[in-house]
Amino acid sequence: MMSFGLIDTFFVSLLGTEQLAAISFTFPVTFTVISLNIGLGIGTSAIIGRLQGSNDLTLSQHYATGSLMLSAILVGSLACVGYFTIELVFSMLNAPVLLMPYIYDYMGLWYLSSVFLSLPMVGNSVLRACGDTRTPSVVMASVGGINAILDPVFIFGFGPVPAMGIQGAALATLLAWCVGAFWILYLLAVQRKLMLPRLLSFTELKASSSEILRIGLPAAGANMLTPIAGGVMTAVVAAYGPAAVAAWGVGNRLESIASILVLALSMTLPPFISQNVGANKIDRVKRAYSLTLKFVLFWQFTVFVIMWVLSTWIGAAFAKEPEVSALIQLFLMIVPLGYGMQGIIILTNSSLNAMHRPMSALALSVIRLFVFFVPISVAASYLYGLKGLFWGTVIANIAMACVSVVVFQRAITQFDASDVHNERK
Repeated sequence: MMSFGLIDTFFVSLLGTEQLAAISFTFPVTFTVISLNIGLGIGTSAIIGRLQGSNDLTLSQHYATGSLMLSAILVGSLACVGYFTIELVFSMLNAPVLLMPYIYDYMGLWYLSSVFLSLPMVGNSVLRACGDTRTPSVVMASVGGINAILDPVFIFGFGPVPAMGIQGAALATLLAWCVGAFWILYLLAVQRKLMLPRLLSFTELKASSSEILRIGLPAAGANMLTPIAGGVMTAVVAAYGPAAVAAWGVGNRLESIASILVLALSMTLPPFISQNVGANKIDRVKRAYSLTLKFVLFWQFTVFVIMWVLSTWIGAAFAKEPEVSALIQLFLMIVPLGYGMQGIIILTNSSLNAMHRPMSALALSVIRLFVFFVPISVAASYLYGLKGLFWGTVIANIAMACVSVVVFQRAITQFDASDVHNERK
């Protein structure tokens, strides 16, 4: 999933700084749509997993069908709004007028592709809830490979295919996600029979949607806050010029790849926690949470060292202009230092969702982004420039990680108290 943004960014960077800056402005917007899918996937996984566990396979098929229909409807609606507000939204992000044609070229097709993106994302949640984690990996890797092959063909042209520039990157994404959408529908409806081979009636859709949204909406809201805050930060970075925005965009896409193991753990830790909470084995939850956090701190520090060592080479690979390359290098030598703490934040939120506390996770996301991340980074930027902004993100992650651990410990303590109360009864 993350490879799409990184590969698009790499090939678009070969077109020039303006095109790279333009695609960097799109990141907060595209991730907002992706975050909605992530939230719906969380709700879908929780409901389908429970139904599969209780062997209610018929109802599970209805909910799987409803989740895919719901995701297509909600994402399609958001994409329509986004398409007709491109100029308004990107003007609010401080995108210069000269970049608007590039942004229109990219986002016009990307919004269409987002509807097809929703189906494999939520469909993969159905497969994982049914115990299959391998097939989603195969689907995502294959679709990412298709995008990687088509990107240079459509961006630079090949044979009868004309060079389309930045619009070619969006077209490659659209075609790749079309393949993913039809593939996942075939797997679920025909091969595995995990969903119905028909559309639900309005009454059926309404019944299945309410429970999915009960968990999915808070989770989606928490995820969508991240790109909203990212949009604010992009607007702040835009004051330093297109080169700074280009470097910020590259850094954020590299961050997604650098945090890939944390994101994987955020999908595998919650089912473990949910099962052990349900079995009243709270000690196992504590040990799993503690062990995972220790591992993430060690792993992400190793990632920081690697990125610091390779920062010069990475900067040169993603930018022709020395100024952009130098700013990418500066980003990679500072911001990844906070990735371990960011991992603690992500895993704590996913753990709270697994403990059926989505509102607590949402509250932590609000605090993280609008009490720590944005205010500290903006203040540091005002005092120390772009370098200060980078250090501000590190400081904000450290502060929020401490808050996250305290909140989780209190939640676990309440579970312990509840167990003691039940035993006395």
